[in-house]
Amino acid sequence: MSRRPRRTHSAAFKAKVALAAVRGDKTLPELAQQHDVHPNQITDWKNQLLSRAVGVFGSEAHAVEPAVDLKALHAKIRRLALENDFLEGALIKAGMLSAKR
Repeated sequence: MSRRPRRTHSAAFKAKVALAAVRGDKTLPELAQQHDVHPNQITDWKNQLLSRAVGVFGSEAHAVEPAVDLKALHAKIRRLALENDFLEGALIKAGMLSAKR
């Protein structure tokens, strides 16, 4: 018995099948035969739909990242670059680093 190549289903297809499973008009084996997918796959899609449905209505607080202060980051980069240049010069003078860089 040869195996069927792996298929990728669109999000719209998964949603349609999962919603049909949630409705419960047909049994899982009937849905599986109708849509040509394994019943376990339908169960997984249904569980994903139900677990993420709460987030659709915004009851879960989404972590909002704070705005990045680019001026402060650029200032820090300049300060660190200056310190690196200074330390590189000091190491070269001390003979601990070659000047061939």
